This record gives sequence, C-alpha cells and structure tokens, in this order.
Amino acid sequence: MLIGRKEEQLALRNLLEEEEPQFCAVYGRRRVGKTYLIRETFNYQFAFHHTGYANAPMAKQLSGFRDSLQAASGKRIKVPRTWFEAFHLLGEVLEGMKGRKKVVFLDELSWMDTPKSNFVTALEHFWNSWATARREKDIVLIVCGSSTSWITRKIFRNRGGLHNRLTQRIHLAPFNLAECERYAEVAGLNMSRKEIAEAYMIMGGVPFYWSLLERQYSLAQNVDRLFFGKEGKLSNEFGDLYASLFENVEPYLAIVEALGEKKIGMTRLELEKSLGKKSSGTLTKRLEELEMSGFIRSYACLGKRERNALYQLIDPFTLFYFSFMKNGQKRDKHFWTSKLDSHTHSTWSGLAFERLCLWHVPQIKLALGIAGVSSGAYSWTYQPKNKDEEGAQIDLLIDRRDQVINLCEMKFANKEYLMTEKEEERLRHRNNVFIDVTKTRKAVHSTLVTTYGLKRNAYADVFQQVVTLDDLFRDKL
Repeated sequence: MLIGRKEEQLALRNLLEEEEPQFCAVYGRRRVGKTYLIRETFNYQFAFHHTGYANAPMAKQLSGFRDSLQAASGKRIKVPRTWFEAFHLLGEVLEGMKGRKKVVFLDELSWMDTPKSNFVTALEHFWNSWATARREKDIVLIVCGSSTSWITRKIFRNRGGLHNRLTQRIHLAPFNLAECERYAEVAGLNMSRKEIAEAYMIMGGVPFYWSLLERQYSLAQNVDRLFFGKEGKLSNEFGDLYASLFENVEPYLAIVEALGEKKIGMTRLELEKSLGKKSSGTLTKRLEELEMSGFIRSYACLGKRERNALYQLIDPFTLFYFSFMKNGQKRDKHFWTSKLDSHTHSTWSGLAFERLCLWHVPQIKLALGIAGVSSGAYSWTYQPKNKDEEGAQIDLLIDRRDQVINLCEMKFANKEYLMTEKEEERLRHRNNVFIDVTKTRKAVHSTLVTTYGLKRNAYADVFQQVVTLDDLFRDKL
C-alpha cells in the first residue's frame, strides 16, 4: 500500500498526458521509496523495465539488460557488446509494441555506468536520435537512482547530449509526521503520537527504516534491536547510506561531521576553516548535493546577507548516529533502553525535537493561522563584543508580511510544559535583545512549540501562541 506521495504520483501520471516525449528523473536518498513509488504509480506495467547491478562489470550489466529485453519482447536476443548496441535493441523492441504511451523505467542508473562503458553517451544518443526523433511521440523515459552525486553530475548538470533534456524532476523526500502516523496505523504498530515523534527524531521519515519496526516490541526495544544489537539491521546503515549516495564519500562525511559539531550551523567561511579547505566550486557542489539529499539545509540569518547563509545538519538519522553510535556504543545491545531516563537522553531529545520542528515549519505556520501569509523562516544570533553583555540565539523565527515576527521556543516534554520564573526572564531578555539589535518595528510574538501544550501559571503569559505536537501531525498543505 502506497502511503502519501499524492503530488509525486500526479506528476508521474501527468507524463502520460503530454504530447511530446517525456524524460523524467526521480531522485532521493537511499531507502526513501523511489522504486516503489514508480512501480505502484504505473501498476507495475512498463513497456520496458531494467535495474542495474550493484558493483558488477560492464559485461554483467549488458547481459542483464539483454535479459530485460527478452522479458519485454518475448524473443531471444543476443547479449549486446556495447551500450550503443543495447539501446539500439531497446528501440527495436519498443517499435514492435502497441499502445498510446510506452513507459521505459531504468532503475539504479549509476550502477550501469561502469568505467569506460560510454553508458551516458549511449543514453544520450538513444534519447536524441531515436526517442525524440520519431513521428510517434509516445516515449516516457523514467530514470531513477540513489547516487545523488552521480545523477547531479551526469544528468542534471550534463553539458553534452542530455543538457536541458529533462522534462521533469521529482525529488522524493522522507515522510512527514502525518505520513509516518498513517504508515504506523497500516503496519499495526499501535504507537502514540509522542512515540511516533521520538521515532522520527531517531530515523527521520525514511519508509524503509519504519518498515523494520516490529509491533511486539516497544519503541525502545526496537531501537536497541535495530541500532545496537549485534546483528542490528541499521547498525551499519550510516556508512552504507553515504557511500550509496556519494562518489568519493570521505569529503561529504567530513562536511556533515563538521556541521554536527555546531548546533546552529556554520557559515561557508567557518566550514572552510574547520575543514582546512579553501573556497572552491567543488565544495559548493558537495554542499548542494548534501542539501538535495536532505542531510543539511542552508538558511539565512535575519538581517544578514545571503552570502552569509548558514549550513546546518538536519538529518535525524545522522544526528542520532553522531550522538550515540559514532564512538562504538552499538556493542551494548541494551544501550538505548538504559539511556531513557538519563541526562544524555534528555539533552539529545531537546535538540532532536528542534530539528523535527524545522522539518515541519509549514505545519507550524498552519497552526499559527498564517499558511496564506507570505513569510520567511530564519534563525538569529547575537554575539556581543562586550564580554559582560549577554548574547542571544533564536533557532527559528518566522518573519511575516503582516508585520509580525514569531520567535519560536521549541521544547520536548513528557507533559504540559511548565514555565519557571528563570525561564521567563531568559525569554523576555532574548526578545528585548532581538528588538534592540534588529531595530524591528514589527510586533514580536513569543511562540512555544511543544508536545502537550503549556501549563497555565504566573509565567505562562510570556507566550502569545502555543503550537502542540498534534499541530505538527497535520498533513502536507
């Protein structure tokens, strides 16, 4: 059963309605459900479907392609010697088929592109000299792959025969909380919304990771079993994940490790200093690819120029790995259960909940009643030159065209959040510093985003609005 993905399914189905040949690339991180989406959308009915072989030489790739050609045509076909010959044979097979539209699905494209194989050049030739040159405008070519660096370099930034040939790009993002809740219901996991939120803070919205949860175990038991058990299915996922997405993976890992050290993120200059690298186009491309894959985000700080944007690590799975697995805790099969009531768990959950909120800014805006108001989401920091003066940091603020700025305070709690006198003083000081430094003339509203709401007491009035976990479970807008 396909959960969510309505917009992506509509985009795929619309390819069949276009008059011209269509060339669509579906991309996204490993395990996010790209292949499943395409297969389900077209009810597993393709004129031709082939998946490349992982870590196989050109001869094996061509032999497998021949097998797929035979399956599609019902005829015996010799193994092609080159990719040019392979795509020529594909054209002959498609010519003999009837139907208004012929959907060709090539999965794990990067695996077929072995060294010196001329695979991309042959694909270019197939598209330009056959698929788009025929009187019949009936070809819908869908390519897919998890290797972000490959698909970016060879397809999106192609400067040869595929330059500007794509007619559609579809980025498949992880599930949001509402989609995870529906998945949990279908799977019979019987999880509360707080448990779903905490699972999201650990795994993000990657469908495959959620499919590994077993209903007879608690969430904590599942985490121990999957991440910290001797044969845990996600105990080695971190290395496999990045290696599958990026060629020459070490520089990408260096970037995410550097960003993982600083909660609010780093400017480009700070990142270069941390990496010991000078500014280069290569670093720019790597940052773009990490952002395309959903591991990091770039965002502006209110009042600063775009070139001073911050890069921040926001992938829940990566943050969980850095917090609890990087130093070898996976050897303890009961590690997570033993940490549930610890200060370490409390500190992590606070930071992880902030990242969860950043993944659900549209839902926060909807809860505030400003979904239709033009607005921007930013962060803001103030570091005074005078050491005696106290600074301020705001991880999320929403700057609205209706002359209001929401300063968001994000708190993960097991019950209604209780404000204290000290906390109220800190928030009022933060607000005053923000107003004084930015010289804003807009109304400034303190906004609490928390699990179960705010307990009323003498200090609760510091907040104008409260957004709860239930609000974050609203579906896509």
